[in-house]
Amino acid sequence: MQDDLRNFIQGETQMVTSAEVSASPDSSSPWQSINWKAIEQHVLKLQMRIAKATREGKHSKAKALQWILTHSKAAKLLAVKRVSQNKGSKTPGIDGIIWNTDARCMAAVNQLSRKGYQAKPLRRIYIPKKNGKLRPLGIPCMIDRAQQALHLLALEPISETIADPNSYGFRPNRSTADAIAQCFKCLCLKRSAQWVLEGDIKACFDKIGHQWLIDNIQTDKRMLRQWLKCGFIDKGMFYHTAEGTPQGGIISPTLMLLTLAGLEKLVTSIAGKTGDKIHFIGYADDFVITGTSQEVLLNEVKPQLIGFLQERGLTLSEEKTHVTHINDGFDFLGFNLRKYNGKLLIKPSKSNVLSFLSNLRELIRKHATTPVNDLIKILNPKLRGWANYYRHSVAKRTFGYVGHQLFWLLWRWAVRRHPTKNKDWVRRKYYMNSRGEWQFHGWQKITNMDCHFNLIQIAQTPIKRHVKIRSEATPYDPQYQSYLAERKPKKESRNSWFEPVLAAL
Repeated sequence: MQDDLRNFIQGETQMVTSAEVSASPDSSSPWQSINWKAIEQHVLKLQMRIAKATREGKHSKAKALQWILTHSKAAKLLAVKRVSQNKGSKTPGIDGIIWNTDARCMAAVNQLSRKGYQAKPLRRIYIPKKNGKLRPLGIPCMIDRAQQALHLLALEPISETIADPNSYGFRPNRSTADAIAQCFKCLCLKRSAQWVLEGDIKACFDKIGHQWLIDNIQTDKRMLRQWLKCGFIDKGMFYHTAEGTPQGGIISPTLMLLTLAGLEKLVTSIAGKTGDKIHFIGYADDFVITGTSQEVLLNEVKPQLIGFLQERGLTLSEEKTHVTHINDGFDFLGFNLRKYNGKLLIKPSKSNVLSFLSNLRELIRKHATTPVNDLIKILNPKLRGWANYYRHSVAKRTFGYVGHQLFWLLWRWAVRRHPTKNKDWVRRKYYMNSRGEWQFHGWQKITNMDCHFNLIQIAQTPIKRHVKIRSEATPYDPQYQSYLAERKPKKESRNSWFEPVLAAL
C-alpha cells in the first residue's frame, strides 16, 4: 500500500490542480471553476477499487483504500458539494451555520480534517407520521454532515457489494418500482408461492445497537463512535444517545442497510433446508417474504428473523407483521398486491388513495381565496408526482376516480368564489371542454396573448410496466456500468466520464 499511497498523493495533486485551474473565462470564484467531472472520475476510480477489494475478500486493502479516499481533496470537494446543494442545505444545526456561499464552501473543504474533529449534538425536531404520531429527526451541523458524506463515499462501495440483492431501499439506481416488480416476479405464476409474511421492524433507526455497528461496520471507528454518541438537544435540554442512528444523518440509511444485510441469505438457507419456494424482497425497514406454506413462514422463518434482529438490537413490530394469503391481498410500499381468480393485480392501496384525496381536499380548502393560477401551480406537482409513482401498476381506474373526485372539489371551490354568479358562468370561466372532457384551467400572458394554464389530467397518465433492475447490479462493478447507463433517460445520463475509469481498470 506504500506504492498506492505514493501514487495517490502524486495523482491527487495533479488532479486537483488541473480541476481547479480549468476555470472558464466568466467564472467568478474558485468554487465555480472546479471541473466536477474530473473530480467525480477520480473518486469513482477509488470507489471501484474498494468494491473490488471487498468482493475478493481483501478487507485490509479495502480499509487502506478507504483511508486514501477520506483524505482525498476530491472526495472532500464532493462531500461539501452534496451537503451545500441538497434539500436540507438551508436547515442549520445547533450552531446555526449554513454554507450558502461559494467562499464558505471552499473554506469548508479545508475544515474536513480527522485530526481534532469532535461531533456536535444534533438538533431534534419532530415531523408527523401517517398514524398521527411524531417521528423524531436529528439535524446535524453542516460540518458533521460533510464528514458523514465524506465517509459515506468510502462506505457505499462496501454496502453495495455486500447488501442483499433484492433489497431496494436507500440504494443508488433502485426504487420502489423495482421492489414491486420483484414482488410481481415472485407471485405472478400459478405455481408461485401463495403465502406472504409482511414484516416491519419496530423503530428501526432508533433501536439499532451501537456496539454491533462499531464491531461490524467497516468504516473509521473513531468517527462512527462520535456520530453515534454525540447526543441531541431537544427544547434546550441535552440528551445522551445510547442506541440507534439519527434520522436525518446522511450516513444513517447506509448504516441501516448494512445492519439488515444478510436477511436474504438467511431466508435462502431456510428454503434450502425445507425445500419451499421462499423469496425475500426488502425496502428499507419494510420487507415481505413469500412462501408456499403458512406453517414454514410462521414456525421456521419468523423465529429466525427474530433472532437475527435481536442480535442487532431490533425487534419485529407485532402489529404490522403477519402472514397473509395472496388471494386476500396485502399492502406494500403503498401498493395492494392481490390475486383475482388466479391473476395477480397490483393497484394503488385504498388507504393511500383516500389519504391523497384527503390531502387534496385540505389543500384546496386552505386556498379558498388563492388565484386560480397559483392553485394550479400548487396542485400540478402533487398530481404529477402521485401519478408517476403509480403509473407502473394497474391504476387506470384509480386515476379516473381521483380525477373525478378532484373535479368536484374544484367545482365547489369555484362556485364558492362567485356566490352571485350562476353555475353556467362559473363553468365557462374555469372549465373548457377538451376532447370530450371538462378541464379545469386558468390564464397566463405569453407574448401579450391570453393562454390557458391547465390542471394536469391525472386520468390521462399512460400506464407502462417498469423494467426491474438486475438484482446483482451495482454502480461500483465495471461489468454493470454500461447496463446502468442504458437504464437512465438520455436527458439524465451523465455517465460519459465512466469510460476513462473503466479503461484505467
